[in-house]
Amino acid sequence: MSLVRLLGFTTLGCGCVVGRYREVPTSREVTYVEEKGKSCGSHGHRRNHTIAAERLAVSASVGFTALTSKAS
Repeated sequence: MSLVRLLGFTTLGCGCVVGRYREVPTSREVTYVEEKGKSCGSHGHRRNHTIAAERLAVSASVGFTALTSKAS
């Protein structure tokens, strides 16, 4: 487990809330599912699990909204 910094969070079109984080030691960005949407049918969206960049890009084409909040 490494130290991470919150960059912001986003609500996907399926209702899932995902958080974007940057690992401090490596500066790698990771995206975690914070909460699963009640009507989400995706088996890949599991609470406290990462989402691959390719899956997030697919979600963007079906209603991915902009960052709703930024951490300072």
